[in-house]
Amino acid sequence: MSKHTTNYHNTFIQVSPDSAAMVGTAPTRAGTVAAMQYERLLAAPYTLTSDELLFGINADRRGLTGDDRKATEVEFFAKGQPCMRASPLVKTYGFGVHHDEKGRVAIYPVEGDQYAQFVASDHIENIKGMRSKRKGS
Repeated sequence: MSKHTTNYHNTFIQVSPDSAAMVGTAPTRAGTVAAMQYERLLAAPYTLTSDELLFGINADRRGLTGDDRKATEVEFFAKGQPCMRASPLVKTYGFGVHHDEKGRVAIYPVEGDQYAQFVASDHIENIKGMRSKRKGS
């Protein structure tokens, strides 16, 4: 069984082009995917890869532990999963996501100096977050 991945390396995911966010804002509803991503990335930047973050949140929300968690991880990555381009932090809450050379992630608010430096850099790949709405809708 092949493993799909959501990891990028030396890449910055910019806020989605159709996002209304002008500043990075913390998600307020506890237990949501957005809040869980925000809390983990704020508490420990550049500690987790995107795969580790996304699967960890999925497993925690489903209450998986031990052997169930390990078995489910193989199943989870057997098919493609939405990457951080689809994260509510990128689409709604005004955060860009930087993936370092090892694929570990950290978030940066759209109004910040570091966000602007990533966007202007020729040394990393810049991609835009996914749109929330289809064009023409």
